[in-house]
Amino acid sequence: MKWFLIVVLAILVVLIGGGVGGWLWLRAPDLTYSDLESRYADSNSHFIDLSGGVRLHYKDEGHGPLLVLVHGFGDNFGSWDGWTKELKSRFRIIRIDLPGHGLTSAPATTSIDPERFADLVDEFATKAHLPKFAIAGNSLGGAVAWELAVRHPARINALILVDAAGFPSAGLTKKPPLAFRILEYRWGREFLKTIDNKPLIRDSLKREVGNPAVITDGLVNRWADLQRAPGHRDILLSAPLAGKGVAIEARLRTIKVPTLVLWGKGDPLIELAAGKKFVSAIPGARLIVYPHVGHLPQIENPAASAHDVAAFLGTIPN
Repeated sequence: MKWFLIVVLAILVVLIGGGVGGWLWLRAPDLTYSDLESRYADSNSHFIDLSGGVRLHYKDEGHGPLLVLVHGFGDNFGSWDGWTKELKSRFRIIRIDLPGHGLTSAPATTSIDPERFADLVDEFATKAHLPKFAIAGNSLGGAVAWELAVRHPARINALILVDAAGFPSAGLTKKPPLAFRILEYRWGREFLKTIDNKPLIRDSLKREVGNPAVITDGLVNRWADLQRAPGHRDILLSAPLAGKGVAIEARLRTIKVPTLVLWGKGDPLIELAAGKKFVSAIPGARLIVYPHVGHLPQIENPAASAHDVAAFLGTIPN
């Protein structure tokens, strides 16, 4: 019995030691904003102070009618690189980083809330003296975009929803990425706040798209680096998995601006049925579906999706 206890104790020591050692090997402290800005900000980057202690980062490029782009959960301004390249010769493109994302700094207690974020976009537009604009949003950013259209209708002249959040998905059969399964547990969230999440980010993004080859090392590194900004992991990992900003058809029916809905047919996170619900609820909305594309059409097929956006915006009076 004595030897049995010694063996069990030894095994526990090895397991605990291995776990601690593994955590120390994976541990990744916050990166400073000055470091991140030196890597990812450029001459097109600007910062503006908003309410609630938010210092919002945005990129402003191109000339012409204004299009504001809002990224999804965990993402950043870089999601729109392809669209910006395709569209900036004909449009003024502003890409913003939401609180808890990119180079935008915010208190670590900030909540992921599309209604609050829509109000921040409205405040930003006022402080930056923006004219009336078209707004496009992907995933969480889509929820922010349609909330802006509902809450501040005079602010915009067109709405573009790209695999937008709002309608819960019920028909998805694919197993969720490992990161989402870890997020279901409180200990998992606490663990993810302290480690280098590049492997999980890479796995999640590759599962979200139709062609995993579009998820490059540079894209993954940028996601992971910007999520290590001070306070970002606290904000991201405190968000409920179901999210906020559930679409209510009666509210969506109040949207009067021209609306384009873009969707990846193979989206494993938000099914195409959700896109059809947006089209059904928003008066006059039009749907374009991309085959062999998942949750990120602006990354997976930027040329085709940007072309469709340009054609749509060409019908909007300035």
